[in-house]
This record gives sequence, C-alpha cells and structure tokens, in this order.
Amino acid sequence: MKKLIIHSAPVVISFTWLVAAHQTFNPIILKGPDFLKFYLILILGFYVSIFILNSLKETISGTTLYFAGLIFLLGIIKLIRGVMLGKPIGFLIMILIV
Repeated sequence: MKKLIIHSAPVVISFTWLVAAHQTFNPIILKGPDFLKFYLILILGFYVSIFILNSLKETISGTTLYFAGLIFLLGIIKLIRGVMLGKPIGFLIMILIV
C-alpha cells in the first residue's frame, strides 16, 4: 500500500497541474510543449518516488514496473499520434530513449 501511495503522488501532481493549467484531464490532446511539461513532471516525480522507495530500503516491485509501463505507454501513444499528424517528435523520442 505504501508503494502505491508513493507512486500515485506524481500522477496526482501532474494531473493537478494539467487541470490547473489547461482545464482538461486528457494529456493526449495537448500540443507539444505543454505535453512535454506534463510528461516531464510525471517522469521526474516517478524518479523521485523510486528514490524515496530506495531510501526506505524497499524493493522494486510489480507496482513500480506497472507505473513505469503506463508512463512509457502514454509517451508511445503520444509519439504515434505525433507521427500520424506529421508533427515534430524529436524531444519526445529523446525522453523515451532515456
């Protein structure tokens, strides 16, 4: 339960920013720079949550891999949408590679 709460914090923070800044819950419809801000908030928050779990001597579990997979899937969906619309996707590719 502790891992779920720790990993949910970045999701809540990034979606709170999304609603406050753009009045939507759907990150897929955002334009490039706005989506990148949302995605970076989400990824950096996830890295911080992993760092917190490591400092608490917790192991990497299925919950951690599940959240990482969902974040990666969101990036892939936005990447496919960008390719289909013919938009520049260089920064998103660099973020997904790292």
